[in-house]
Amino acid sequence: MHLKGSRGLAHLAYCTNIHPGETWPEVRAALRRHLPEVKRRISRDAPMGVGLRLSAEAAAALAYEPDELAELRDFLDTHGLYVFTLNGFPYGRFHGARVKEEVYQPDWCQPERLAYTNRLANLLAGLMPAHDPELTGSVSTAPGGFRSLAGAPGAEAEVADALLRHAAHLHALRERTGRTIALAIEPEPMCLMETVEEAARFFEQHLFSYAGVARLATLAGITVPAAEEVVRRHLGLCYDVCHAAVEFETPEASLARLRRSGISVAKLQLSSALRIPRVNAAAIERLRPYDEGVYLHQVVERRAADGRLVRYRDLADAFAAFDREPEAGAREWRVHFHVPVFHDNLDAFATTQAELREILERQRHEMISSHLEVETYTWDVLPPDLRRSELSEAIARELTWVRERLGA
Repeated sequence: MHLKGSRGLAHLAYCTNIHPGETWPEVRAALRRHLPEVKRRISRDAPMGVGLRLSAEAAAALAYEPDELAELRDFLDTHGLYVFTLNGFPYGRFHGARVKEEVYQPDWCQPERLAYTNRLANLLAGLMPAHDPELTGSVSTAPGGFRSLAGAPGAEAEVADALLRHAAHLHALRERTGRTIALAIEPEPMCLMETVEEAARFFEQHLFSYAGVARLATLAGITVPAAEEVVRRHLGLCYDVCHAAVEFETPEASLARLRRSGISVAKLQLSSALRIPRVNAAAIERLRPYDEGVYLHQVVERRAADGRLVRYRDLADAFAAFDREPEAGAREWRVHFHVPVFHDNLDAFATTQAELREILERQRHEMISSHLEVETYTWDVLPPDLRRSELSEAIARELTWVRERLGA
């Protein structure tokens, strides 16, 4: 959806990674089932933006079948829909089976990740509406890879070189098609770029450094001054509000850090995490239904005594740590479990909706990003009492809640 404000034009969508589907026929069926119904509920008389998720398998099918791509464009046009952003984080299967840490594979040290992301950019350039040549695109991606990469010798340099290669591809794509697409790198707990602060340092040391810019100049066959403009145009951040809140990063400090480094927020993902203000045995028991077997639910704990942060790979690890030290003192948990954005408090505990409200209030006044995407992919694994409504209704309710916060 177009969101007109005092600071310019922004676009709002929901991410279709909420719908199961890995092959192109599965994705196509989900889009046809849900997109028209969501649009009917929240944007009957105006175009509605789509945040499209394509697995590597589905992307390859579209790339090699021009008729399928043309059919998708016709479907979008017929129903008043337009694609401006893709989710390129999960490469493979994302629903119905164990995903956990496999969601980061292949990582940015592996050529498959670069090839997949290049293909997504090509597809996006062809999907964006022809009548709006000024519309920019974004593709969100994994922050390098899982934390195991952080200790691997040379991993950061390998990741940076792959990202610069992709920036060169985006530059060539822009020269060829006129479409500007930015890669939106998404910090996430337990990853190579875990926090906004870590991502900013990575940009400064590897992508915006003289060596990084010079490498891009060589890859793209352009001058160093031109390469500096290219890298800042095509490489940015995906600020996932859930992830930042889990890490106890405040919107004010995070956005100030990005401004100091000149890092653009290519995509703002609107999401909320679980928040357990006081961890005790009763809270643990109420939290156990969220310990499901599909997704990784990283936990960051803040100790009240000294403010120290302790990180756990998954909910089961956090439960085990509590069992070992039940008397360790007052502590708060933030859990990487995306819950519908319209929930402030759940029966047993809270959410990080306050951080999301703050981000949206700032968006109203300073245009953090022109690309906004609601991302609550965990619908199928939410406890039953949180998914009593029909899925299209819940998606529409989330988008309506965001629009109300934005005054749009």
